[in-house]
Amino acid sequence: MRSALDRRAAVQALLRDRGDLLVVSGLGSSSYDLFAAGDHDANFYLWGAMGGAVMIGLGLALAQPSRPVAVITGDGEQWMGLGSLATSAAKKPTNLSVVVLDNAHFGETGMQTSHSGLGANLELIASGAGFPSVHTIADHAALDAFRPKLHDRAGPHFARIVISTDHVDRALPPRDGVFLKNRFRGHLGYPVS
Repeated sequence: MRSALDRRAAVQALLRDRGDLLVVSGLGSSSYDLFAAGDHDANFYLWGAMGGAVMIGLGLALAQPSRPVAVITGDGEQWMGLGSLATSAAKKPTNLSVVVLDNAHFGETGMQTSHSGLGANLELIASGAGFPSVHTIADHAALDAFRPKLHDRAGPHFARIVISTDHVDRALPPRDGVFLKNRFRGHLGYPVS
């Protein structure tokens, strides 16, 4: 049996003392986890951009170089957007962290085994793409050791958090895309139209 963290507890611990961190979450459970950890104007929840979370986070990191940016997504969503790891590594945003919650299953479509469960290794892919900082997190000590990296300028960082397949009730963030966009823009100090 593999060691695995509770997804909600892991995200909550990761975001403890988040400060000025901007967070983009992938669709489905990672957005529920982010919302359950505490709704915030600096959270940008994705509802239907399968495979796009890292690219949105990359764009945000490049546009906001003085702010730390974290992407929190699931393994299924990340497998859909593998090229985003290569692009992020090539662009070298030192303020970007990509965090993949990996339960080795496609949780949004029926818990089919994902590529992670079939032996593929996201850490090797991130390292091969050129991420200078790659981590596997399977316990709270490793999670606590990684947390400060969200705010350092030695990125981009990649972390795969091994999470349990245990069922967790949905915690639904706002689903209104215009509201989320305007709230996020307002938080960044941009005009809202």
